[in-house]
Amino acid sequence: MWSEDTAAVIECRNLAKAYAPTGSTGQRFWQLLWGQAHRTVGRWALDGVSFQLGRGEVLGVVGCNGAGKSTLLQMLCGTLSPTAGDMVVRGRVAALLELGAGFNPDFTGRENATLNAALLGLTPEEVQRKLPDIVAFADIGAFIDEPVKTYSSGMFVRLAFAVATSVEPEILIIDEALSVGDGAFARKSFERIMDLKRGGATILFCSHSLYQVEALCERALWLNAGRMQAIGPAADVCAQYQAFLNGLAGLARGHTGAMDGMLPADASNASDPSGVHRQTVCAPAGGGRITGFTLRCAQQMGAEVTVRSGLDDVAVEISFVCDPALPCPVLALGISDQNGLTVSSALSLMDQAPLNRRPDGSGQATLVLQRLPLLKGRYSLTPFLLSEDGLHPYDQVLHAGHLRVTQDGPLQGVVSLPRRWL
Repeated sequence: MWSEDTAAVIECRNLAKAYAPTGSTGQRFWQLLWGQAHRTVGRWALDGVSFQLGRGEVLGVVGCNGAGKSTLLQMLCGTLSPTAGDMVVRGRVAALLELGAGFNPDFTGRENATLNAALLGLTPEEVQRKLPDIVAFADIGAFIDEPVKTYSSGMFVRLAFAVATSVEPEILIIDEALSVGDGAFARKSFERIMDLKRGGATILFCSHSLYQVEALCERALWLNAGRMQAIGPAADVCAQYQAFLNGLAGLARGHTGAMDGMLPADASNASDPSGVHRQTVCAPAGGGRITGFTLRCAQQMGAEVTVRSGLDDVAVEISFVCDPALPCPVLALGISDQNGLTVSSALSLMDQAPLNRRPDGSGQATLVLQRLPLLKGRYSLTPFLLSEDGLHPYDQVLHAGHLRVTQDGPLQGVVSLPRRWL
Protein backbone atom coordinates (compact mmCIF):
# COMPACT_ATOMS: atom_id res chain seq x y z
CA MET A 1 0.00 0.00 0.00
CA TRP A 2 1.10 3.53 -0.70
CA SER A 3 1.71 5.91 2.16
CA GLU A 4 -0.74 8.71 2.83
CA ASP A 5 2.10 11.22 3.04
CA THR A 6 1.08 13.82 0.47
CA ALA A 7 4.53 15.42 0.71
CA ALA A 8 5.69 12.61 -1.58
CA VAL A 9 4.72 13.92 -5.01
CA ILE A 10 6.32 11.03 -6.91
CA GLU A 11 6.81 7.50 -5.61
CA CYS A 12 8.41 4.70 -7.64
CA ARG A 13 8.88 1.17 -6.36
CA ASN A 14 10.83 -1.43 -8.34
CA LEU A 15 9.84 0.29 -11.57
CA ALA A 16 10.75 -1.68 -14.69
CA LYS A 17 10.19 -1.50 -18.42
CA ALA A 18 10.87 -4.38 -20.81
CA TYR A 19 10.60 -4.60 -24.56
CA ALA A 20 9.77 -7.88 -26.26
CA PRO A 21 12.23 -9.11 -28.88
CA THR A 22 11.34 -8.67 -32.51
CA GLY A 23 10.83 -12.02 -34.21
CA SER A 24 9.28 -13.54 -37.28
CA THR A 25 5.66 -12.94 -38.23
CA GLY A 26 4.80 -16.43 -37.00
CA GLN A 27 6.41 -15.83 -33.62
CA ARG A 28 4.54 -12.57 -33.15
CA PHE A 29 1.26 -14.33 -34.09
CA TRP A 30 1.71 -16.97 -31.39
CA GLN A 31 2.71 -14.32 -28.85
CA LEU A 32 -0.52 -12.45 -29.51
CA LEU A 33 -2.55 -15.67 -29.53
CA TRP A 34 -1.28 -16.95 -26.18
CA GLY A 35 -1.05 -13.60 -24.46
CA GLN A 36 1.52 -11.70 -22.43
CA ALA A 37 2.43 -14.65 -20.21
CA HIS A 38 3.93 -16.50 -23.16
CA ARG A 39 5.99 -13.61 -24.46
CA THR A 40 9.71 -13.54 -23.88
CA VAL A 41 11.48 -10.42 -22.70
CA GLY A 42 14.10 -9.08 -25.09
CA ARG A 43 15.55 -6.06 -23.29
CA TRP A 44 15.06 -4.35 -19.95
CA ALA A 45 15.26 -0.61 -20.56
CA LEU A 46 14.64 0.00 -16.84
CA ASP A 47 14.82 -2.47 -13.97
CA GLY A 48 14.25 -2.05 -10.23
CA VAL A 49 14.16 1.75 -9.93
CA SER A 50 12.82 3.04 -6.59
CA PHE A 51 12.75 6.57 -5.20
CA GLN A 52 10.51 9.23 -3.68
CA LEU A 53 10.44 12.89 -4.62
CA GLY A 54 8.93 15.48 -2.31
CA ARG A 55 7.03 18.63 -3.10
CA GLY A 56 9.35 21.36 -4.34
CA GLU A 57 12.37 19.06 -4.72
CA VAL A 58 14.61 19.12 -7.79
CA LEU A 59 16.07 15.75 -8.81
CA GLY A 60 18.77 15.45 -11.47
CA VAL A 61 18.89 12.28 -13.57
CA VAL A 62 22.28 11.37 -15.05
CA GLY A 63 23.63 8.46 -17.05
CA CYS A 64 25.11 7.55 -20.42
CA ASN A 65 23.02 7.29 -23.57
CA GLY A 66 20.82 4.20 -23.31
CA ALA A 67 20.90 4.19 -19.50
CA GLY A 68 17.10 4.41 -19.23
CA LYS A 69 16.73 8.12 -18.41
CA SER A 70 14.22 8.95 -21.14
CA THR A 71 12.28 5.75 -20.45
CA LEU A 72 11.89 6.77 -16.80
CA LEU A 73 10.75 10.29 -17.72
CA GLN A 74 8.25 9.01 -20.28
CA MET A 75 6.72 6.64 -17.73
CA LEU A 76 6.35 9.45 -15.22
CA CYS A 77 4.66 11.52 -17.94
CA GLY A 78 2.25 8.67 -18.67
CA THR A 79 3.34 8.12 -22.28
CA LEU A 80 4.85 4.71 -21.41
CA SER A 81 3.44 2.03 -19.13
CA PRO A 82 5.71 0.09 -16.76
CA THR A 83 6.17 -3.63 -17.27
CA ALA A 84 6.56 -4.19 -13.54
CA GLY A 85 6.61 -2.20 -10.32
CA ASP A 86 4.39 0.62 -9.12
CA MET A 87 4.39 4.37 -9.33
CA VAL A 88 2.22 7.21 -8.09
CA VAL A 89 2.39 10.75 -9.48
CA ARG A 90 0.42 13.32 -7.50
CA GLY A 91 -0.14 16.57 -9.33
CA ARG A 92 -0.40 18.16 -12.76
CA VAL A 93 2.59 17.28 -14.97
CA ALA A 94 4.19 19.38 -17.70
CA ALA A 95 6.92 17.74 -19.75
CA LEU A 96 9.61 19.40 -21.85
CA LEU A 97 10.48 16.27 -23.79
CA GLU A 98 9.34 16.31 -27.43
CA LEU A 99 7.91 19.81 -27.65
CA GLY A 100 4.98 20.09 -30.02
CA ALA A 101 4.71 16.34 -30.63
CA GLY A 102 0.89 16.59 -30.45
CA PHE A 103 0.52 19.54 -32.80
CA ASN A 104 -1.62 19.09 -35.93
CA PRO A 105 0.31 20.67 -38.82
CA ASP A 106 -2.91 21.75 -40.56
CA PHE A 107 -4.29 23.58 -37.50
CA THR A 108 -3.34 27.15 -36.77
CA GLY A 109 -1.10 28.00 -33.84
CA ARG A 110 -4.07 29.32 -31.88
CA GLU A 111 -6.07 26.14 -32.54
CA ASN A 112 -3.16 23.92 -31.54
CA ALA A 113 -2.58 25.94 -28.38
CA THR A 114 -6.26 25.64 -27.43
CA LEU A 115 -6.37 21.91 -28.09
CA ASN A 116 -3.08 21.06 -26.39
CA ALA A 117 -3.80 23.17 -23.32
CA ALA A 118 -7.03 21.20 -22.91
CA LEU A 119 -5.14 17.91 -23.34
CA LEU A 120 -2.77 19.01 -20.59
CA GLY A 121 -5.70 19.23 -18.19
CA LEU A 122 -6.99 22.80 -18.37
CA THR A 123 -10.72 23.39 -18.29
CA PRO A 124 -12.32 25.32 -21.19
CA GLU A 125 -12.54 28.37 -18.93
CA GLU A 126 -8.86 28.08 -17.97
CA VAL A 127 -7.87 27.67 -21.61
CA GLN A 128 -9.68 30.87 -22.62
CA ARG A 129 -8.21 32.73 -19.66
CA LYS A 130 -4.64 31.62 -20.38
CA LEU A 131 -4.70 31.77 -24.17
CA PRO A 132 -3.76 35.49 -24.40
CA ASP A 133 -0.73 34.84 -22.16
CA ILE A 134 0.29 31.83 -24.27
CA VAL A 135 0.08 33.91 -27.45
CA ALA A 136 2.00 36.80 -25.86
CA PHE A 137 4.74 34.53 -24.50
CA ALA A 138 5.24 32.71 -27.82
CA ASP A 139 5.56 36.12 -29.52
CA ILE A 140 5.20 34.88 -33.11
CA GLY A 141 2.97 37.73 -34.26
CA ALA A 142 0.34 37.14 -36.95
CA PHE A 143 1.64 33.60 -37.49
CA ILE A 144 -0.45 32.52 -34.49
CA ASP A 145 -3.39 32.31 -36.91
CA GLU A 146 -1.48 30.48 -39.63
CA PRO A 147 -1.13 26.65 -39.94
CA VAL A 148 1.86 25.43 -37.94
CA LYS A 149 3.17 23.59 -41.02
CA THR A 150 4.22 27.04 -42.26
CA TYR A 151 6.26 27.75 -39.10
CA SER A 152 10.01 27.85 -38.83
CA SER A 153 11.51 25.47 -36.28
CA GLY A 154 12.08 28.38 -33.90
CA MET A 155 8.45 29.53 -34.09
CA PHE A 156 7.24 25.97 -33.55
CA VAL A 157 9.35 25.56 -30.41
CA ARG A 158 8.27 28.94 -29.05
CA LEU A 159 4.59 28.04 -29.25
CA ALA A 160 5.09 24.51 -27.93
CA PHE A 161 7.08 25.76 -24.93
CA ALA A 162 4.51 28.47 -24.17
CA VAL A 163 1.73 25.89 -24.11
CA ALA A 164 3.66 23.27 -22.10
CA THR A 165 4.54 25.71 -19.31
CA SER A 166 1.21 27.55 -19.23
CA VAL A 167 -0.57 24.92 -17.15
CA GLU A 168 1.11 26.00 -13.89
CA PRO A 169 2.40 22.46 -13.34
CA GLU A 170 3.04 20.98 -9.94
CA ILE A 171 5.58 18.65 -11.57
CA LEU A 172 7.93 19.70 -14.37
CA ILE A 173 9.92 17.10 -16.32
CA ILE A 174 12.83 18.34 -18.43
CA ASP A 175 14.89 16.21 -20.81
CA GLU A 176 18.21 17.94 -21.58
CA ALA A 177 17.26 21.54 -22.50
CA LEU A 178 16.69 23.98 -19.65
CA SER A 179 15.79 26.66 -22.17
CA VAL A 180 14.67 26.53 -25.77
CA GLY A 181 15.05 28.73 -28.81
CA ASP A 182 17.80 31.30 -28.99
CA GLY A 183 18.57 34.85 -27.93
CA ALA A 184 15.88 36.66 -25.98
CA PHE A 185 13.46 33.72 -26.02
CA ALA A 186 16.06 31.35 -24.57
CA ARG A 187 16.52 33.73 -21.67
CA LYS A 188 12.74 34.16 -21.27
CA SER A 189 12.09 30.41 -21.30
CA PHE A 190 14.86 29.81 -18.75
CA GLU A 191 13.37 32.46 -16.46
CA ARG A 192 9.95 30.82 -16.68
CA ILE A 193 11.42 27.48 -15.60
CA MET A 194 13.22 29.17 -12.71
CA ASP A 195 9.96 30.89 -11.71
CA LEU A 196 8.27 27.49 -11.56
CA LYS A 197 11.13 26.21 -9.41
CA ARG A 198 10.87 29.17 -7.04
CA GLY A 199 7.10 28.69 -6.94
CA GLY A 200 7.51 25.22 -5.46
CA ALA A 201 7.18 23.00 -8.52
CA THR A 202 8.75 19.56 -8.25
CA ILE A 203 11.29 19.16 -11.07
CA LEU A 204 13.01 16.17 -12.67
CA PHE A 205 15.94 17.36 -14.75
CA CYS A 206 17.78 14.98 -17.08
CA SER A 207 21.07 16.29 -18.44
CA HIS A 208 24.61 15.40 -19.52
CA SER A 209 25.85 18.67 -18.03
CA LEU A 210 27.00 17.78 -14.53
CA TYR A 211 27.63 21.46 -13.84
CA GLN A 212 23.95 22.28 -14.32
CA VAL A 213 22.83 19.21 -12.35
CA GLU A 214 24.95 20.26 -9.37
CA ALA A 215 23.92 23.91 -9.65
CA LEU A 216 20.17 23.24 -9.86
CA CYS A 217 19.45 20.00 -8.05
CA GLU A 218 19.45 19.03 -4.39
CA ARG A 219 19.63 15.31 -5.22
CA ALA A 220 20.63 13.24 -8.23
CA LEU A 221 19.85 9.75 -9.54
CA TRP A 222 22.45 7.86 -11.60
CA LEU A 223 21.15 5.21 -13.99
CA ASN A 224 23.34 2.74 -15.86
CA ALA A 225 22.00 0.04 -18.21
CA GLY A 226 18.54 0.56 -16.74
CA ARG A 227 19.54 0.07 -13.12
CA MET A 228 20.07 2.50 -10.26
CA GLN A 229 23.73 3.01 -9.44
CA ALA A 230 23.35 5.77 -6.86
CA ILE A 231 20.90 8.30 -5.46
CA GLY A 232 21.75 11.04 -2.99
CA PRO A 233 23.17 14.56 -2.76
CA ALA A 234 23.81 15.89 -6.26
CA ALA A 235 27.51 16.64 -5.64
CA ASP A 236 28.18 13.10 -4.37
CA VAL A 237 26.31 11.34 -7.17
CA CYS A 238 27.87 13.53 -9.87
CA ALA A 239 31.34 12.76 -8.47
CA GLN A 240 30.63 9.01 -8.61
CA TYR A 241 29.27 9.29 -12.15
CA GLN A 242 32.24 11.37 -13.31
CA ALA A 243 34.64 8.79 -11.86
CA PHE A 244 32.76 6.10 -13.79
CA LEU A 245 33.03 8.10 -17.01
CA ASN A 246 36.74 8.63 -16.47
CA GLY A 247 37.26 4.88 -16.47
CA LEU A 248 35.33 4.18 -19.65
CA ALA A 249 37.27 3.04 -22.68
CA GLY A 250 37.09 5.65 -25.43
CA LEU A 251 36.57 8.56 -23.04
CA ALA A 252 39.24 10.47 -24.92
CA ARG A 253 36.97 11.03 -27.92
CA GLY A 254 33.44 10.56 -26.70
CA HIS A 255 32.54 12.54 -23.58
CA THR A 256 32.27 16.12 -22.42
CA GLY A 257 33.00 16.84 -18.81
CA ALA A 258 31.32 18.71 -15.99
CA MET A 259 31.77 22.14 -17.59
CA ASP A 260 32.05 21.21 -21.29
CA GLY A 261 28.89 20.37 -23.19
CA MET A 262 26.69 23.14 -21.78
CA LEU A 263 26.11 24.38 -25.33
CA PRO A 264 26.78 22.94 -28.79
CA ALA A 265 30.24 23.72 -30.13
CA ASP A 266 30.46 26.75 -32.38
CA ALA A 267 32.00 25.34 -35.54
CA SER A 268 32.49 28.83 -36.97
CA ASN A 269 35.05 30.00 -34.40
CA ALA A 270 37.70 32.00 -36.22
CA SER A 271 41.23 32.35 -34.93
CA ASP A 272 44.47 34.07 -35.79
CA PRO A 273 47.98 34.03 -34.24
CA SER A 274 46.91 36.54 -31.56
CA GLY A 275 44.01 34.38 -30.30
CA VAL A 276 40.33 33.80 -30.99
CA HIS A 277 38.27 36.72 -32.32
CA ARG A 278 34.60 36.55 -33.28
CA GLN A 279 32.80 39.32 -35.11
CA THR A 280 29.81 40.79 -33.25
CA VAL A 281 28.35 44.12 -34.35
CA CYS A 282 26.20 44.65 -31.26
CA ALA A 283 24.98 42.86 -28.17
CA PRO A 284 22.42 40.14 -28.99
CA ALA A 285 18.98 40.82 -27.53
CA GLY A 286 18.29 38.71 -24.47
CA GLY A 287 21.71 37.09 -24.41
CA GLY A 288 25.44 37.50 -24.83
CA ARG A 289 28.43 36.35 -26.84
CA ILE A 290 32.13 35.77 -26.29
CA THR A 291 34.01 37.99 -28.73
CA GLY A 292 37.67 37.33 -27.94
CA PHE A 293 40.00 34.92 -26.15
CA THR A 294 43.75 35.34 -25.75
CA LEU A 295 46.40 33.64 -23.61
CA ARG A 296 49.53 35.39 -22.31
CA CYS A 297 52.53 33.75 -20.70
CA ALA A 298 55.96 35.33 -20.34
CA GLN A 299 56.62 36.89 -23.77
CA GLN A 300 54.02 34.74 -25.56
CA MET A 301 50.54 35.77 -26.66
CA GLY A 302 47.99 33.80 -28.66
CA ALA A 303 45.63 30.85 -28.69
CA GLU A 304 48.39 28.47 -27.52
CA VAL A 305 51.28 29.08 -25.16
CA THR A 306 54.00 26.98 -23.58
CA VAL A 307 54.05 27.02 -19.78
CA ARG A 308 56.62 25.78 -17.25
CA SER A 309 54.80 23.78 -14.60
CA GLY A 310 54.82 25.45 -11.18
CA LEU A 311 56.82 28.44 -12.43
CA ASP A 312 54.84 30.49 -14.97
CA ASP A 313 51.68 32.53 -14.58
CA VAL A 314 49.09 32.30 -17.38
CA ALA A 315 46.76 35.24 -18.07
CA VAL A 316 43.48 34.29 -19.77
CA GLU A 317 41.86 37.33 -21.41
CA ILE A 318 38.17 36.98 -22.36
CA SER A 319 36.16 39.64 -24.17
CA PHE A 320 32.36 39.55 -24.33
CA VAL A 321 29.26 41.50 -25.21
CA CYS A 322 25.89 41.14 -23.50
CA ASP A 323 22.49 42.80 -23.80
CA PRO A 324 22.82 45.99 -21.67
CA ALA A 325 19.20 45.55 -20.50
CA LEU A 326 20.21 42.35 -18.68
CA PRO A 327 22.16 42.08 -15.42
CA CYS A 328 25.92 41.83 -15.90
CA PRO A 329 26.86 38.24 -16.83
CA VAL A 330 29.51 35.99 -15.31
CA LEU A 331 32.38 34.10 -16.95
CA ALA A 332 33.55 30.54 -16.48
CA LEU A 333 36.54 28.59 -17.75
CA GLY A 334 36.86 24.84 -18.15
CA ILE A 335 40.29 23.17 -18.48
CA SER A 336 40.38 19.67 -19.97
CA ASP A 337 43.17 17.22 -20.71
CA GLN A 338 43.83 15.35 -23.94
CA ASN A 339 41.32 12.67 -22.92
CA GLY A 340 38.50 15.19 -22.62
CA LEU A 341 38.43 15.09 -18.82
CA THR A 342 37.69 18.42 -17.13
CA VAL A 343 40.61 18.70 -14.72
CA SER A 344 39.68 22.11 -13.32
CA SER A 345 37.33 25.04 -13.75
CA ALA A 346 36.78 28.59 -12.58
CA LEU A 347 33.65 30.72 -12.18
CA SER A 348 33.81 34.46 -11.58
CA LEU A 349 30.62 34.30 -9.50
CA MET A 350 32.11 31.82 -7.02
CA ASP A 351 35.35 33.78 -6.88
CA GLN A 352 33.33 36.94 -6.06
CA ALA A 353 34.91 38.75 -9.00
CA PRO A 354 32.20 40.94 -10.59
CA LEU A 355 32.75 41.84 -14.23
CA ASN A 356 32.93 45.37 -15.57
CA ARG A 357 30.74 46.19 -18.55
CA ARG A 358 30.53 49.29 -20.74
CA PRO A 359 27.22 51.01 -21.56
CA ASP A 360 27.10 49.24 -24.95
CA GLY A 361 27.25 45.85 -23.20
CA SER A 362 30.87 45.02 -24.06
CA GLY A 363 33.46 44.06 -21.49
CA GLN A 364 36.67 42.18 -20.80
CA ALA A 365 38.06 40.18 -17.90
CA THR A 366 41.41 38.57 -17.19
CA LEU A 367 41.83 35.39 -15.15
CA VAL A 368 45.37 34.77 -13.89
CA LEU A 369 46.37 31.15 -13.23
CA GLN A 370 49.24 31.65 -10.81
CA ARG A 371 52.30 29.42 -11.07
CA LEU A 372 50.25 26.93 -13.04
CA PRO A 373 50.32 23.66 -11.06
CA LEU A 374 49.36 21.39 -13.97
CA LEU A 375 51.94 18.75 -14.85
CA LYS A 376 53.31 18.06 -18.33
CA GLY A 377 50.84 17.61 -21.17
CA ARG A 378 48.56 19.51 -23.49
CA TYR A 379 45.39 21.06 -22.12
CA SER A 380 42.36 22.72 -23.77
CA LEU A 381 40.58 25.80 -22.41
CA THR A 382 36.87 26.49 -23.01
CA PRO A 383 35.37 29.84 -21.91
CA PHE A 384 31.67 30.22 -21.05
CA LEU A 385 29.48 33.30 -20.78
CA LEU A 386 26.62 32.76 -18.33
CA SER A 387 23.68 34.63 -16.84
CA GLU A 388 24.21 36.61 -13.65
CA ASP A 389 23.34 33.59 -11.46
CA GLY A 390 25.73 31.30 -13.32
CA LEU A 391 22.96 28.92 -14.44
CA HIS A 392 21.88 29.89 -17.95
CA PRO A 393 24.61 29.62 -20.62
CA TYR A 394 24.67 32.36 -23.23
CA ASP A 395 27.71 31.23 -25.21
CA GLN A 396 30.84 29.12 -25.23
CA VAL A 397 33.89 28.73 -27.46
CA LEU A 398 34.88 25.08 -27.39
CA HIS A 399 38.64 24.58 -26.98
CA ALA A 400 39.38 28.24 -27.66
CA GLY A 401 42.94 27.97 -26.34
CA HIS A 402 45.59 25.41 -25.48
CA LEU A 403 48.37 25.11 -22.92
CA ARG A 404 51.49 23.11 -23.63
CA VAL A 405 52.90 22.39 -20.18
CA THR A 406 56.51 21.34 -19.66
CA GLN A 407 58.16 20.36 -16.39
CA ASP A 408 61.45 19.49 -14.79
CA GLY A 409 61.68 16.10 -13.17
CA PRO A 410 59.72 12.83 -13.50
CA LEU A 411 56.57 13.65 -11.45
CA GLN A 412 53.51 11.86 -12.81
CA GLY A 413 49.83 12.80 -12.78
CA VAL A 414 47.81 15.86 -13.70
CA VAL A 415 48.59 18.41 -10.98
CA SER A 416 51.38 19.15 -8.53
CA LEU A 417 49.77 19.56 -5.12
CA PRO A 418 51.12 22.01 -2.51
CA ARG A 419 53.10 19.87 -0.08
CA ARG A 420 55.86 19.67 2.51
CA TRP A 421 57.81 16.81 4.06
CA LEU A 422 58.13 16.48 7.84
